[in-house]
Amino acid sequence: MTPHFLPRLVNPPFGDPGVYVDFQFARRALLFDLGEIASLGARKILRLTDVCISHTHIDHFIGFDLMLRIMLGRDMTLRLFGPPGILSQVEHRLASYSWNLIQSYPTEFVITVIELHPEGMARRARFSSRRVFAREDEEEFPFRDGVVHEEENLRLTVTFLEHSIPCLGYAFEEKLHVNFMKNRLTALGLPVGAWLSEVKRAVLRGAPDDTVFTVPLPSGGARGLLLGELKEQVLQVVPGEKIAYVTDTAYTPENRRRIVELARGADYFFIEAVFLDADRERARERAHLTARQAGTLAREAGAARAIPFHFSPRHLGAEEELRREVAEAFGSGHDRHPLAPGPARRSA
Repeated sequence: MTPHFLPRLVNPPFGDPGVYVDFQFARRALLFDLGEIASLGARKILRLTDVCISHTHIDHFIGFDLMLRIMLGRDMTLRLFGPPGILSQVEHRLASYSWNLIQSYPTEFVITVIELHPEGMARRARFSSRRVFAREDEEEFPFRDGVVHEEENLRLTVTFLEHSIPCLGYAFEEKLHVNFMKNRLTALGLPVGAWLSEVKRAVLRGAPDDTVFTVPLPSGGARGLLLGELKEQVLQVVPGEKIAYVTDTAYTPENRRRIVELARGADYFFIEAVFLDADRERARERAHLTARQAGTLAREAGAARAIPFHFSPRHLGAEEELRREVAEAFGSGHDRHPLAPGPARRSA
């Protein structure tokens, strides 16, 4: 199955946390956390349409200024999700600069900030370069079951974790993965074309199998096909790809329950592994996970891959040991390659 998303760590595991998710077939990308992002380069930063902030400790938010500088002067709209207080923090960040020249720009850069609260309410406001980034159009709205954003075939889910302050874990997923088998299209004499997109949209909205599609033929004329026939003969419809991201959280029973629920069945589970298990008391005091705890959570969630990051500098000489502890806890009793790179595969 061709992957639609390419997730990767922004920095090496001892660097600032962050995961960049590139869309294979669209000019966009999503970013979990906004620490040091210079390694991405301007081209990748300009692909961003959504940024998901776990919390605003400096190593998770310092990259805001670089992102702002690169996006200024362009017609762009960015969504930024974050924990309680993020609206004021973005507002203050923007207000810390002098904008006396910005209204001469012919372009408009807009940041829509969505501040999430654990009781299932959110506050949303816009900051536009055309109005000197004044807060405007503020409104409240509810969200259910942790779902904070949905598109036709995409879903962004959040859970609230405890890190002495609220810290958000995120899951980003396709609702369904629809793939056309080109060899079968060719065997049936069916062309590729815009009609395939119509079929895909019909599958995603749950259209009935007796829905008829008129397919233009290369030789001229057209052929009518039922959606049910296409599903049987040329389509693969399987659960979509899922990416989970968890960092800066204590190993408490409630956090553990929420993390496992959030990451259940993830193809890629990016999870912090800050300390070796021998330092689990220090991890408890700092409200972080150990490598063994990270691997255990990934196993309990049934993730296909566990990608550890956010290693403590105190373990600079022990990277392999950190990775081994994650792998042992995650892979124990499982026939899998827990830290293997590359796209996950799902069968129907």
